[in-house]
Amino acid sequence: MSLETDFQPAALRRAFGRFPSGIAALCAVVDGVPQGIVASSFTVGVSMDPPLVMFAVQNTSRTWPVLKQAGRIGVSVLGSGHDGVCRQIASRDGDRFAGLDLHDAASGALFLDEAALWLETSVENEVPAGDHAVVLLRVHGYSTHGDAHEPLVFHGSAFRNLAVPAFA
Repeated sequence: MSLETDFQPAALRRAFGRFPSGIAALCAVVDGVPQGIVASSFTVGVSMDPPLVMFAVQNTSRTWPVLKQAGRIGVSVLGSGHDGVCRQIASRDGDRFAGLDLHDAASGALFLDEAALWLETSVENEVPAGDHAVVLLRVHGYSTHGDAHEPLVFHGSAFRNLAVPAFA
């Protein structure tokens, strides 16, 4: 058995892309303006007591320093029809929220319609981790929407949907 030792970013991205993940949009209204980032590194169940989730954000992000100032951040686990929404929010140009169906909580947390899961969160801790920071978020409330929306999955550098199980 031989293991690869090519740690160039492109090679690592291909290797890490073999692990399927959900995608979350983290959004809030800051100083009257919607702000948001997307994260394929989002993880739930970090802790049940207190309820914590986490994600990793690049140190070069221009949006995260603004977004983390929000008192509450809405996490929308993207639904199966959100591949275009994901690209739009991740874009560096234009109005990243134009035409999106949004739900603005009184706290300032911002949620996307037809998400698989909503979590209202606040920043608990941020830990340096190489060229990223790992951010722990405390969950203050959630909605599963009665399981009405299947999640969008990112795998092999592509958006995918979960197969609907066949029942006999």
